[in-house]
Amino acid sequence: MNLANVAFMILSSILVLFMTPGLAFFYGGLVSKRNVVNTMLSVFIMTGVAIILWILIGYSLSFVGDHGGVFGSWAHPFMRGLNLNTLTSTHIPTSLYSLFQMMFAIITPALFVGAVVGRIRFKFLLSFLVVWSIFIYYPMVHMVWSPSGILAKLGTLDFAGGTVVHINAGVTAFVLSAFLGKRIKFGDIPHTHYNLPWVLLGATILWIGWYGFNAGSALGVNNVAVQATITTTVATATAMVAWMFLDIFVKGKPTLVGVCTGTLCGLVGITPGAGFVTITGSFWIGLIATCGSYFFVNVLKDRIGVDDALDAFGCHGVSGIIGSIATGLFATKAVNNAVTTNGVFYGGGAHLFLVQLAATAITIVFVTIMGIILIKALQLVMPMRVDRDEEALGLDIGEHGEEADYTVDLSDDVAKAQSDMKIYANEFKGQTARLRE
Repeated sequence: MNLANVAFMILSSILVLFMTPGLAFFYGGLVSKRNVVNTMLSVFIMTGVAIILWILIGYSLSFVGDHGGVFGSWAHPFMRGLNLNTLTSTHIPTSLYSLFQMMFAIITPALFVGAVVGRIRFKFLLSFLVVWSIFIYYPMVHMVWSPSGILAKLGTLDFAGGTVVHINAGVTAFVLSAFLGKRIKFGDIPHTHYNLPWVLLGATILWIGWYGFNAGSALGVNNVAVQATITTTVATATAMVAWMFLDIFVKGKPTLVGVCTGTLCGLVGITPGAGFVTITGSFWIGLIATCGSYFFVNVLKDRIGVDDALDAFGCHGVSGIIGSIATGLFATKAVNNAVTTNGVFYGGGAHLFLVQLAATAITIVFVTIMGIILIKALQLVMPMRVDRDEEALGLDIGEHGEEADYTVDLSDDVAKAQSDMKIYANEFKGQTARLRE
């Protein structure tokens, strides 16, 4: 074992795991107060379920054996019969590589929860997570990151999950939203959110965790890991500032939600090319990704009419697609020897760009078709959407019998009391004078 690489990969795995509760805070802060518990639970429960699934069959289906370049082997439940002490090319144990990949299997389905909050049955969501992992996520991992996968053989570059994670989760979010239909929007005031500090907290945790996500995908302490750290930082900062200026130009005001959303788009956009592109390339990827997502969220989304509640497709899908394709423009051998053909802007011609375009299109088509099949199959045995009464009540009470807390209602009562004191100042005069004493 290379002890430095082992320590680095353990830290990276922990950072990626940290992203999932960060996402819970990010999404929980964005929803209405009637759906906070449901949203945060729906994200966080992915941690337990995805870990069990990964150990049970996920690693084997992803990385052991091969069937048609699409999926691996069913022959190693609970990873039995595998020598987990063998070392990878960066001299870390296979067991540690599996642990790192397990964290990706957790965060990816958590991403599409944001599209369906407030109206999907918890039981359906859990069931969908299981079949989605087996029939969509593990095959995507095998196709892109297993040497025998069909997209890997095509020459696809996906450093940390542009196709496997973000396009996959984004397209799944879009398909789920289309099947669910629009929210009834009972009691929801546009552009109000439960807790904006939570949104900032979640975005910050995601940014910190993303260094495990991107730099960790170098699988060791090396120049590529350092480059991925720098490009992740530059693309994210660029996207954050770009979204703020777009908000100022289009809406007249910068917003915290906008800045946090732009931050996320930059992180998503740079993911497929983080270890393949230069600092200049990361700047342009961050800028283009956030502009594309901004246009989709603010212009195309309403015209399409699919109610993606927290813009999971608008951020992860759109920025992931842009980042994946842009890798074919900006990737260069000067950054990473794994790049066999330079991108368009580094003298490599159109070959890599066309490969990235094809891989992106194949991912979208595969996830869409399989998503539709899985949703249709589950609908035969269980309802997908809560009824109107439960949706109006809120899924916190309807699905879980819990509420986030009492502080919002309490603050409303305090505000009302203060207002009453101003209106009836004379009646309160004696009491307020005694309070001052």
